Amino acid sequence: MQYLRNSIPVFCVMLLVACTQVNKPERNVWTKEQAQNWYKDQPWLVGCNYAPASAINQLEMWQAETFDTATISKELGWAASIGMNTIRVFLHDLLYQQDAPGFLNRMDVFLNIAQRHNIKVMFVLFDSVWDPFPKLGKQRDPKPHVHNSGWVQSPGVQVLQDSTQYPRLEAYVKAVVKQFSNDERVLAWDVWNEPDNVNPGSYGQYEPKNKGLIVAPLLKSVFEWCRSVNPSQPLTSGIWMGNWSNHDSLKVWEKIQIEQSDVISFHNYDAAEELEKRIQFLQRYGKPLLNTEYMSRGNGSFFEGSLTVFKKYNVAAYNWGLVAGKTNTIYPWDSWSKQYTAEPELWFHDVFRQDGTPYRQTEVDFIKTITARK
Repeated sequence: MQYLRNSIPVFCVMLLVACTQVNKPERNVWTKEQAQNWYKDQPWLVGCNYAPASAINQLEMWQAETFDTATISKELGWAASIGMNTIRVFLHDLLYQQDAPGFLNRMDVFLNIAQRHNIKVMFVLFDSVWDPFPKLGKQRDPKPHVHNSGWVQSPGVQVLQDSTQYPRLEAYVKAVVKQFSNDERVLAWDVWNEPDNVNPGSYGQYEPKNKGLIVAPLLKSVFEWCRSVNPSQPLTSGIWMGNWSNHDSLKVWEKIQIEQSDVISFHNYDAAEELEKRIQFLQRYGKPLLNTEYMSRGNGSFFEGSLTVFKKYNVAAYNWGLVAGKTNTIYPWDSWSKQYTAEPELWFHDVFRQDGTPYRQTEVDFIKTITARK
């Protein structure tokens, strides 16, 4: 057996190097100072949650057969024309399982399209909202006049409750985040959307009653998986309901969302007064605030009120929806229980019709004005 001068066997040195590489420590959660320094380098971030009008859900958006680059480019052009500089976009674990190289390539193509419009992308890795039984392949047609009738969860409820599936989820997270970990086209990673949502008005009967407690340890693991590949972009997961008046009032998964996030994100679909109160609650953490969902006209949340508040507090803002399409999000949440037979007079979400005409010209004029104002 060959020895080095210090009498350590060569194979031991090799083993030590290998172990060091395998056990490379993950980066830490950003400090307040790191987070604020990152935020100072950003413009005021204003954008939307985006899926093309031609896709009913994440799977139809990204699968090779229905990846619609022409529609994506056209619609992101409309977003940029009114001053939007960022979008929040949902991924899905099954897409990586189905065709990892193709999926990563389509993500790269998408990022190139967004970059041409000077739009940076926040990717969402997991999502607990709507249909808990996602399936690859051709997606169903929308239910007429029903809000998000085909949106699917990631992971599905069966995978969520089967820990033997978690290594597959880990491989997906690490591969996707590592692929784009130093990519300036990617603004941030939202690791899990509304992780404890039990969808009471739609799929509640199929949800585990203790969903939040099932998700909590996996949510923490997802943050750790992301950090293990040392992304240059911030990680976050947004709290979305409940009592935020003090940290002790938060549920266990909400504390994980706050404590593991590099920057703090949240949802709020209320009128401006309640939105401002929520922002004030979250300022105690001393980190940049990103609102990753707002604007539900039927709920009293409008661009004019919300963006004025976001601008006042320098909070990033992503409204839900851009172009009315197969997600049917011009219809309100109660369309799951109340029958609608025609386009509602008051759209719930979305900004443009499919021909690029604004739903309300006064809204897009306002968005243009407030995003242009220094």
